[in-house]
Amino acid sequence: MSEQRQILVTSALPYANGPIHLGHMLEYIQTDIWVRFQRSRGHEVYFIWADDAHGTPIMLRAQKEGITPEELIAKSQVEHQADFDDFLISYDNFYTTHSDENKELSCLIYNRLKDKGHITSRTITQAYDAEANMFLPDRFIRGDCPRCGTGDQYGDSCESCGATYDPTDLKNPVSAITGTTPTEKDSEHYFFKLGDFESMLQTWLADDKVQPEIANKLAEWFETGLNDWDISRDAPYFGFEIPDAPGKYFYVWLDAPIGYMASFSDYAKRKNLDFDQWWGADSTTELHHFIGKDIAYFHTLFWPAMLEGADFRKPTGVYCHGFLTVNGQKMSKSRGTFIMARTWLERLDPEYLRYYYAAKLGNGVEDIDLNLEDLVARVNSDLVGKVVNIASRCAGFIKKNFDGTLADQAGKPELIDAAMKLSETIADHYEKREYGHAMRKIMALADQTNQYIDEQKPWQAIKDEAQHADVQRVCTDGINCFRILMTYLKPVLPKLAASAEEFLNAGELSWQDSQTPLYGSTIKPFKALMTRIEADKVNEMVEASKQDLVATPTGPLAEDPLSEEIVYDDFAKVDLRVVRIAKAEHVEGADKLLQLTLDLGGEQRNVFAGIKSAYDPADLEGKLTVMVANLAPRKMRFGLSEGMVLAAGPGGDELYILNPDNGAKPGMRVK
Repeated sequence: MSEQRQILVTSALPYANGPIHLGHMLEYIQTDIWVRFQRSRGHEVYFIWADDAHGTPIMLRAQKEGITPEELIAKSQVEHQADFDDFLISYDNFYTTHSDENKELSCLIYNRLKDKGHITSRTITQAYDAEANMFLPDRFIRGDCPRCGTGDQYGDSCESCGATYDPTDLKNPVSAITGTTPTEKDSEHYFFKLGDFESMLQTWLADDKVQPEIANKLAEWFETGLNDWDISRDAPYFGFEIPDAPGKYFYVWLDAPIGYMASFSDYAKRKNLDFDQWWGADSTTELHHFIGKDIAYFHTLFWPAMLEGADFRKPTGVYCHGFLTVNGQKMSKSRGTFIMARTWLERLDPEYLRYYYAAKLGNGVEDIDLNLEDLVARVNSDLVGKVVNIASRCAGFIKKNFDGTLADQAGKPELIDAAMKLSETIADHYEKREYGHAMRKIMALADQTNQYIDEQKPWQAIKDEAQHADVQRVCTDGINCFRILMTYLKPVLPKLAASAEEFLNAGELSWQDSQTPLYGSTIKPFKALMTRIEADKVNEMVEASKQDLVATPTGPLAEDPLSEEIVYDDFAKVDLRVVRIAKAEHVEGADKLLQLTLDLGGEQRNVFAGIKSAYDPADLEGKLTVMVANLAPRKMRFGLSEGMVLAAGPGGDELYILNPDNGAKPGMRVK
């Protein structure tokens, strides 16, 4: 056993504005497995985090529900914590960023940065909603893209051509809050001078603090120089007011990561721990962050720079994971694969998902696919058919024929030795977050154990009294291999491990127990430890997720109100035609576009469509769809677009082109 380490671990903060879904759970399960492993090795480990409780969306949602933001975030915290508990997440403290500790620490860090000259201010021009009496965040402005002219785009980026821009560049902008045209208004803002820490950040990143993929991506930021970071927002805003700056509030991304410190401060006070020992600049403890790759910049540039400038310790490691897909596609409400944690918990054992995620997770940032058919097959095969099956096969012989007592020695010592020798290999996989490798090693051991039992055939040997001692030793080998397997699996399957501990009757399993086989001890009667997943339960969950979309009171029209009313003559000008997609291909340099060659029935048109996130080009070719055929051609930076295909949905992967029945022919008018 190595020297005891002192480890502080965090997961990213869930936003207190909605329920937890399976995409969230990917990260929290990944973190929890690592935490449980470190504890099993005897280290001092604290897992702390919090709800992210500030920002404009929370303020506006609370207004819409007729409650205070404090009431909204309190309700969310209770719901979130229930989901985490039921998914067996072993956190030490789950707090909120809307706390006295976070306010105190945010002001402390800000003032230290300011005193050292790392804060500056200047006047900027922003979009302003006079009716709502508030400045508009980028995502609360919609309008026409300044580059390609596509309508109904966000204030910071275009989903059609992929352009990024300032909200003030948007054409025909409207407020997403009131629908009015925003005006421009000047405001003084405060900025963190990130460039002051360029050299420190490059040195820190070079020391394997992040994965190579993230380090390579961050290098692009240094090529153009690190810009000042706007850390202030104007009232009204739900957050902490900046010291000596009335009406100015800390941007949510300033105080959110400080929430890690605040959560630990709250816990430390209750557990009599020394805050400075863990967060001081000279701390010898470890600090590990588990996050999604979409928030890497905040945790690997802004956060360590803030900590450095305010004389606190920097992270030991920041580990990014990819996104979750379900059945090979982005999570979708319409397909029933945007699954809430509670929807899963109402129908399926949480350890099914914990094991499946573990089997798929590596230490990189690749996306993880939850294939529901594969989930059923893998859990039933690996956990029920292999691991639990070992105990089931052996326990009956031990209980019935040997009064529940294990043999005094092994039947095949080399099998037990090989199982024990896997300890450090599997521990190294856990340490490096290579859970998939660990699961494969564990299941290979389960296969070897089952094969050994098959070869020895205790069900036949027990018929010969002269072979009873051999049967006892064979089944004792099986029980010991099962015990070792459960020791290795305990970080992933804590509930199953607890049931196994009760059956084995030898106390709680820690990592070192994998090196001490049981001989001559008594086991308890075997009870079913895990049942098979029933496919109909999975299907029921998917259907329930679809029904949730229908039942929700905040449907598409609530999020995307109808446009201004038009008359029939306006609509009659639009010529809609059936077309066949003759060819579909990616557009080099475009994040959202596909290039479509459309057969209009004797005429071909070239159209760029912002549907890349929803469709693979190969799946589109040959399909019928509908286009606006008399739309004036529009020159884009990728070429000339000669029309527009019709699609419906809120965007992202939930985007669906119109697909006429096969009886329709290219060139037919849509009436």
